[in-house]
Amino acid sequence: MNRIAQPARLPILPYRKPTQGRDYWVVDDILPDPDAVRARCLAKTDWAEGYPYKPETWPGLRATPGLQDDELALVEARVRQATGVQKLWVVEPPEGQYLNHNCVQVVGIDESEPRPHTDSRLLCRYAAVLYLNPAVPEQCGTGFYRQRLGNGQRGGNTVSPPHANLVQALGTRFVAPDSFAEDVVVPHRYNRLLLYRSNLIHSASGYWGRTLETKRMAAVFFWMA
Repeated sequence: MNRIAQPARLPILPYRKPTQGRDYWVVDDILPDPDAVRARCLAKTDWAEGYPYKPETWPGLRATPGLQDDELALVEARVRQATGVQKLWVVEPPEGQYLNHNCVQVVGIDESEPRPHTDSRLLCRYAAVLYLNPAVPEQCGTGFYRQRLGNGQRGGNTVSPPHANLVQALGTRFVAPDSFAEDVVVPHRYNRLLLYRSNLIHSASGYWGRTLETKRMAAVFFWMA
């Protein structure tokens, strides 16, 4: 979200403490050969460019697909096992919207900062990030956030019906820079899949590197269930 001073009082969201095994799941060493996946990604030449290369709101580089069919099937099997759902599927987004499912994202330390947000409830129930750089520090993982209220107290972290995303729930995409506080942080680890409920406020907790080889590389996924 864009973050500028916003004098109006924002709605207070419901709060649900992010709990491992209920709201998020961590699966380490998920791919049998992550080095091969990383090498394949580094060899890509079809990157779409975001900020600062092009006047886009999203940062760094993106390319799809990230995983091949057999690799994606393995990941989805682990997701079903973790959540207990019987079926996962990918929603076709409406015209004018996009869903970067199975997309590799590469973002450097100077290209972005944490941007707390939620994914659309209309497009996914679960989202996941797969870390694909073994040399990125732990602090460049993923954080779950909650509201920081003007009086120093904490608000909620969950988008509920009828709202589809955080912008709708707050009634604006422009919020003050200190509107969110980290609540739970999952460290970066190579070949770790972090799966979470997509209506929780979350963000990459940091970025790293200045070259394709050293930047934070991750594949992202969005499923309905």
